[in-house]
This record gives sequence, C-alpha cells and structure tokens, in this order.
Amino acid sequence: MTRIAILHPGQMGAAVGRALVEAGHDVGWLPEGRGPGTRRRAEEAGLVALTGVDDRDLVLSVCPPAAAVDTARSVAGFSGLYVDANAVSPETAREVAAVVQVGGATYVDGGIVGPPPAEAGSTRLFLSGSGAAQVAEVFAGSRLEPVVLHGDTAASALKMTYAAWTKTTAALLVSLRGAARQLGVEDALVAEWARSQPDLAARHAGAVAAARDKGWRWEEEMRQIARTFAAAGEPAGFAEAAAEQFARWPRPADG
Repeated sequence: MTRIAILHPGQMGAAVGRALVEAGHDVGWLPEGRGPGTRRRAEEAGLVALTGVDDRDLVLSVCPPAAAVDTARSVAGFSGLYVDANAVSPETAREVAAVVQVGGATYVDGGIVGPPPAEAGSTRLFLSGSGAAQVAEVFAGSRLEPVVLHGDTAASALKMTYAAWTKTTAALLVSLRGAARQLGVEDALVAEWARSQPDLAARHAGAVAAARDKGWRWEEEMRQIARTFAAAGEPAGFAEAAAEQFARWPRPADG
C-alpha cells in the first residue's frame, strides 16, 4: 500500500483517486480552500481529508494546466515522489520539476490520455523521468493503465501532441459552423455533411458539449500546446486559434 495525495480532485483527479483506492492504496486530499464540489467528489471517491502531505509517499497533481506551477509550490518541502499529470508543455513541466526538486522531491512527468477512468482499458497514464517505473508499479492493476516513456518530459510531450489533434479539431468544428451560421449557409453545410461527411454532425455536437463543459480549462491547455509546437519549430497558430475559441466559453457554475 502506497500513501498518496491527490491535488486536487476534479472530475479526472477524483476518478484517478477512486481507481487507486480500489487498488488498495491510502489516498487523501487537501480540503483547505477547496469548494463544495471538490469535497463532494473526494468523499464519493473514498479519499481521506489531510492537513498536509508530509506523511505521503507520492503526491499526484491533477489540476487545470494554468495552476500546475502554483500547485507544485503549495507543497514546498515535500520529499517523496511528485507526479505532475497535467496538460502542460515540456517547458512548463521543467518549471514544475525545478519547483519540487528544490524541496527534495523526485519529479515524475505525467500525462493522462482518455476520459476519467471508469473501467480498465479506457485511459492511460504516461510517465517519464527517473521515478516513472516506481510510479507505474503503484498504478499496476488499477483501471488507469501506466505507460512508461523514455525522456525526462516525454509524457508531457506525448500529451501535448495527442491533445493537439483532438482539441484543435474540436475548436475548428465549433468555429467553422459558427462562421457558416453567420454567413447564412449553416443548413446547407449540415446537409452537405450528411451526404459527404456523415460523422461530422455528431462530432460537432460533441465538440460543442466539450467546449461548454471544459472550454475554460482547455484554453490554457491550447496555449501550452502552442508553446510546445513553437519549441519544436512547428507553427503554433493552430493551437492559439483554438485557445481563442475556447476562451469564449465561461467556466460552468458548478465547475
């Protein structure tokens, strides 16, 4: 049994916490300053309330990408395994690593691909860095499949390049149909989709639902993707445009 803290149990973090609890681990969270929605998710996942992380073997950060560095600072002095599983660029991952390593922690880069893990086979946790294999052992046999990659920030790089496709194309669908609506050809576009691209109507509906629910979070993720592309010598404009689209969707009241 490993003693773990989840920072902070949103939809994904709570599901990951539940998977770890069911795998037999002691999993907690830090309630100070958190809202009732976070408390409800933590309790439903079976997480125990903690006052600190000093007794934890592993801290897992699952938070909005804009909060990744500050979340690392919030546990300054923790000296165990620190897994940053947020959707951030390799450059931001290195910033997080620098923060936690000052306090004596071992930094492990992480990236989650897939939905909140409700069943085995749906979701992967990519891991990289010196402690990746050790963290993978913690998740072995849980609903969240660990995958170890070589390279200090390879997990973040994988997450960024994977999400670049799924989320940029979602933003494009929302934008192009909005443009068609303003130009007076939306019905004609949807009719042509039905004939030549029959999957796009459903994909558009899914993209709108995702933007409504997660656009507030995805805006920064797209900027992290743009940062990743620019560092790799690729055009960053795709992700910057997607960030602009997602910025139009406010955070839901229960978010």
